Amino acid sequence: MIVDIKQKSRLIHQRVSVTFNYEVYFTQNLFELKNPTLAQVISADGEKKPKKLVAVIDAGILKHQPELVKQLIAYTKFYGEVLAIAAEPMIISGGEAAKNDRNLVEQIQQLIEAAGLCRHSYVLAIGGGAVLDLVGYAAATAHRGIRLIRVPTTVLAQNDSGVGVKNGINAFGKKNFLGTFAPPYAVVNDSAFLTSLDDRDWRSGIAEAVKVALIKDASFFYFIHLHSAALEQRDMDTMQQVIYRCAQLHLEHIANSGDPFEMGSSRPLDFGHWAAHKLEHLTNYRLRHGEAVAIGIALDSTYSYLAGLLDCSDWQRILNTLSALGFTLYVPELGEKLSQLEDPDCLFRGLTEFREHLGGELTLMLLQRIGKGIEVHEVNLLLYRQAISLLREF
Repeated sequence: MIVDIKQKSRLIHQRVSVTFNYEVYFTQNLFELKNPTLAQVISADGEKKPKKLVAVIDAGILKHQPELVKQLIAYTKFYGEVLAIAAEPMIISGGEAAKNDRNLVEQIQQLIEAAGLCRHSYVLAIGGGAVLDLVGYAAATAHRGIRLIRVPTTVLAQNDSGVGVKNGINAFGKKNFLGTFAPPYAVVNDSAFLTSLDDRDWRSGIAEAVKVALIKDASFFYFIHLHSAALEQRDMDTMQQVIYRCAQLHLEHIANSGDPFEMGSSRPLDFGHWAAHKLEHLTNYRLRHGEAVAIGIALDSTYSYLAGLLDCSDWQRILNTLSALGFTLYVPELGEKLSQLEDPDCLFRGLTEFREHLGGELTLMLLQRIGKGIEVHEVNLLLYRQAISLLREF
């Protein structure tokens, strides 16, 4: 019997291109009645009838702005021709604990279902990066995607996590193990929220600005370096400049890198993050994300110096800048169990987890000079041990 192989195999090649557009707004006192920004964001879709909306709010904000819920409800009534709040706002605890509680995802989905939201309705997420990640994941998986408006309330969320396309929660002891790539409908940065941040949260977000400056924009790094005292002393004008440029660089990368949904093995914007994610877990999230990122930046910069990629003067300037901003660059968890590579609590397990999270080969961003990163696919653990020793001495 002769079999015609050509008749046994057929192929349809499908290619789908999807364009995402979303705006990042910068304003102050978003829920004052005389500020039409949110109403304009929602009315921009061109549909005439009022849109249903539910809000999920980080409980930490209410400690400093106890009238926020009343302000939001009053705002929706004032702009009732545009939006209609469909349920009482849901208040949840913020911080990394939110991303460690999978039950919260279902509770938000239940809120969406009970309120009768459709894919043309809106979920308003108000809070820090962890709350935005959590709510974004719930919104992206209800009806396969409900329009999400993020209102970031921390420096870290306004300049980095809140303006991107990722959502997620932690699972199985791993950072962001469950999640989606789902761009928001819009992002609204309200600088008034920053005034109530404690010093740790104010400082924490600056780490992401240092990160993106080091790999993409030397002049931005030197701006941070020169204004480190002003930032440490909470000068709002300087911080707003840092947030704007940091957000701009992140958005440019997402739009122009050619891999916005990270289908490849490279994630240059996660410079310093392989160690940061592991340190957050090893410290039981005692470290804020930005604090862990600062340590991760210091570690990878030190490794870059020891590997002969980065000049000594640049390396010292980076560590001195991070210190001037108030960051601690060494914690005991950095140096524990380094010889026990199979122990899940060994820092170097973070390299394996980082590769697994992306897929493909290990790809890390290191530094050639300030403003210029370089990707590598292999690392020398002995040099990393030396880098950790240097940080401990520093």
